Amino acid sequence: MAPPAGGAGARADDVRVLPVPGLPEVTPGTDLAALLAGAAPWLVDGDVLVVTSKIVSKAEGRLVPVGADREATREAAIAAETTAVVATRGRTQIVRTRQGLVLASAGVDTSNVHQDVVALLPEDSDASARALRAGLKRRLGVDVGVIVSDTMGRPWRVGVADVAIGAAGLRPLRDLRGQTDGHGNDLAMTVVADSDQIAAAAELVKGKSGGVPVAVVRGVASLVDVGGDDGPGAAALVRVLEEDMFALGTAEARALGRSEAIAMRRSVRAFTTDPVDPAAIARAVATAVTAPAPHHTTPWRFVHVASEDVRKRLLTGMREAWAADLRNDGFDEAAIGRRLRRGDLLWEAPALVVPVLALDGAHAYPDARRAASERAMFQVAMGAGVQNFLVALATEGIGSCWVSSTMFCADLVRAELDLPENWHPMGSVAVGYAAEEPRPRPPRDASSFLLTR
Repeated sequence: MAPPAGGAGARADDVRVLPVPGLPEVTPGTDLAALLAGAAPWLVDGDVLVVTSKIVSKAEGRLVPVGADREATREAAIAAETTAVVATRGRTQIVRTRQGLVLASAGVDTSNVHQDVVALLPEDSDASARALRAGLKRRLGVDVGVIVSDTMGRPWRVGVADVAIGAAGLRPLRDLRGQTDGHGNDLAMTVVADSDQIAAAAELVKGKSGGVPVAVVRGVASLVDVGGDDGPGAAALVRVLEEDMFALGTAEARALGRSEAIAMRRSVRAFTTDPVDPAAIARAVATAVTAPAPHHTTPWRFVHVASEDVRKRLLTGMREAWAADLRNDGFDEAAIGRRLRRGDLLWEAPALVVPVLALDGAHAYPDARRAASERAMFQVAMGAGVQNFLVALATEGIGSCWVSSTMFCADLVRAELDLPENWHPMGSVAVGYAAEEPRPRPPRDASSFLLTR
């Protein structure tokens, strides 16, 4: 049989896409190598045979009988093939499969199959490609590349395109890093997914409903390892999860961030020397002041001690006041020195912030009981604001440690920072980038802290 028009005599630098029409319905147990050898005896060394995954699945029996409810069968099949849900929008799920593929509905499909079954992707598309390549070699004596293709959507792009989910006998990727372009520019990041480009080109003659599930791409023999091994397969195209910058959908990433945000906040006591952007501190303060407060007040103030002179005077005065208190408590100088060293992180952190409680708007009560309760309400609001501040820093990868020291020398702090008398320092926050990852926090059993009456 002669090849389709345009296939014979093609120049080495020509690329032709040739359909393989007239294939019968593929059923479980069909010998695809024999079927395609009969349909395309004109294959030559260096051709790339692109086979739609659906007929591979049919031949391999990757079909699930439909129960009473076809949609329920499909949903169960998707769940069985899924290792992680990446994104959900209505009925559509983008998931990661056991093969590492990220695509809609785990590739489970109801198109181009009888209505009494749903089709799964091949169990191992690279193995399927290798078997088909070997079968064609035995029957026709030709050394071709084989791609098993499937249809996927693409991030940031409308529409679908065919990609390689299985490959044998060709290099799936062409690494140009370290080379230069025609203008002498370094190609620092260019890795070309040739297998995907070949799969997409083949789809131009296959079509989704044209009944042509196989095509041959000719003229890319430089990518085919004629006489060589099967190569790494399409598995080489799957991005390692740890390197995936978009491992979750937008809504899912936000949900994960919300669930993990508070746990990200850890007390950091050793910092790098990297400076902290004042804008990051301002963003954290903007989050801090969303905390609840009594009487529609805004009792939070945060003093960023950016001046090194002010910081030195403040911390020196605080250290002297603390030492004096310890001497009055009867501690010897060695014990005092050990305790004072606990405050060294306030000197060493790249940034220092002093949270301050402003009692503006607090109600005045004539009795001590209600006055104390009023003050406690504002202190709770201040604590919520400080926690918001620390969590907001953590979500930007910035470490912090709250230290209570300014509460024990409020007059000194107000004087050094030029604060009103009714503003009350509520500790200090050392801010900076952690010198090392904090140790994992062991889980705490809520039953130890939760009372039910």
